[in-house]
Order: sequence, then structure tokens, then C-alpha cells
Amino acid sequence: MPNAKISSFGCYVPPGVLTNQDLEKMVDTNDEWILSRTGIRTRHIAAPEMASSDLAYEAARICLEKRGLDPKALDAILVSTVTPDMFFPSTACLVQNRLGATGAWGFDISAACSSFVYGLTVGANLIRGGTHQRVLVIGADTMSRILDYTDRSTCILFGDGAGAFLLEATDEPGDGYVAFHNEIDGSGGESLKMPAGGSRLPSSRETVDQRLHYVKQEGQAVFKYAVRKMEEASLAVIEKAGLQPSDIKVLIPHQANMRIIKATAERLGLGEDRVIINIDKYGNTTAGTIPLATRDAVEQGKLQKGDYVLFVTVGAGFTVGANIWRWSI
Repeated sequence: MPNAKISSFGCYVPPGVLTNQDLEKMVDTNDEWILSRTGIRTRHIAAPEMASSDLAYEAARICLEKRGLDPKALDAILVSTVTPDMFFPSTACLVQNRLGATGAWGFDISAACSSFVYGLTVGANLIRGGTHQRVLVIGADTMSRILDYTDRSTCILFGDGAGAFLLEATDEPGDGYVAFHNEIDGSGGESLKMPAGGSRLPSSRETVDQRLHYVKQEGQAVFKYAVRKMEEASLAVIEKAGLQPSDIKVLIPHQANMRIIKATAERLGLGEDRVIINIDKYGNTTAGTIPLATRDAVEQGKLQKGDYVLFVTVGAGFTVGANIWRWSI
């Protein structure tokens, strides 16, 4: 059976930047409060005319150009997002059309902050099944569109951004995809959600007046679950891979909170030099965090060809995702 490898990647963040100092003028908060609780200094915000498909397209274009690959050579496009341009058509359809990827099928994956890792799992196994040669996995979110900028507990956390990985078939032994561990726990569904806009609470004057089209979060419940599950999922996928934590060269965690990231690394016995943290620059970009952090790992020389890399994330739902890959670039 063929395996899947990551053969290229591309990332995009919109040029607009929202600093903690900017937020001080918008809501009752301050730089010290935000930094001490989250580790965030700045986040990128999309212009009004830019949607998630635009972010996704830019990341995909960069990824394919780096590889020198014609979009028509793609077999599938998977777009991980909780902020689609619209309910339908899918964001994958919009990206496929704009790329001119006429040979590809695809769909959206909605698993909140775990979406991109779920996409990697699906894409890798489409290739391992022998039916696909090239799968483009994109994570893109414009979280700023669903934030209540009067709610200091949520509006400080998120930013906009996108990243894409190109997965290709490989026959090289020991190269590429190694293992995955994914979970869902729907009992946490009330802890992080956007209540209105779906079939349960369709859009109405009342839902708008009650500000139900924005992110709502029970911070402590999410924090406690994330700290526990980031460690558990990491250890589970390491065991499935037949490895030890010491074999992991780089941990690339979802960038939700600095304290969650550091707690996960400490429990795995990994020093800070082996953990990628860029939440200070981007905030939580939801499906964009893993590819953006991967780009930084490569640019900093911390992730190199042949290294074992662990991607791990927890998201609303609750969703949990972990992948181990042997880096191929």
C-alpha cells in the first residue's frame, strides 16, 4: 500500500492587525490581562470584503506554487472551517472553482479547532487506500466575523488565517503519515458554541437582538478539558505509532492558550525548544493554527526532513485530534 507524505505547504494571514492596545479601546480589558491569561499580543483580521474561501485560496495557491503543481492534478480538496462563506455551497466548491482544479472533488470538515487534523487523517487515508494520489487539505477561518466585541472573554482570543498542506502518495519506507488518534465528546457541546443560525435557532430578529450569532464559551470547562485531552491524545497517538515521547522532535499544538500548550509539553516531558508557540502573533485561528505553526517550525529550523512531528488539538464539540507524521520536505 502507498503511504501519504506532506510534499508542500502554504499559509496566508490577512494584513490587518488587531493589537491588545486596540482592544483596550473597544472593550474593558488591557494588555497585561490578555497576555497573562492567553499569551496573545496581536491577531490578524480580514478586511470586510474577504471571506474564508479567499483565505483558503491564497494558502492553497502558495502551497501549489511551491510544489510547482497544476491544480488540475489534484484528486480532492478538503477545507476545514467553522466559518464557511455560506451554508452551501461548500467552501471546498468555491476554492476548487477559483483554483481551476477541475479534476478534484471535495467537501468541508467542521470540527472546530480539530478540523485541520481531522482533514489530515481523512486525506492520508484516501491516499493509503490507493484511490487518490494528491489531496489538498486546507484550514481556513475568519473568526472575527462571529466574535462579539463587547465580550472580553472571547473577542480577545481569536484571529483570522489559513494554511494548506499538499498530501501526495509515496512508496518511500518510513516516510510521511504514521498514526492518528481522534475523538469526540458531545457532552461538551454546550461549553463552546455559536447558538443561532442553524436549524435549532434560525436567524430572526430575536436571535440577533440576543447576540446569539457569536461565539459563546464557558472558559474554565474548555480549559480543563483541553489540558487533560491534549496530553491524553498525544500519549495515545505516540503509543499507536510505537514511539516514545522522546522520539518526537517537534510538538505542534493547537494555539488556543499559552498555558494549555506549556502544560501539555511539560506533561510529555518536552522542552520548550521542541514546542512551537506562535499564539502571541496570531491568536487562535481555529483550523489555521496547525499549518501556521508548522510554517514557523520549518522557518525556524526546528522541523527538518526525517523528523517525527506531532500535531495535537482540542476543539468545540468537544473534538480531539492527534497525528504523527515523519516530515518529508
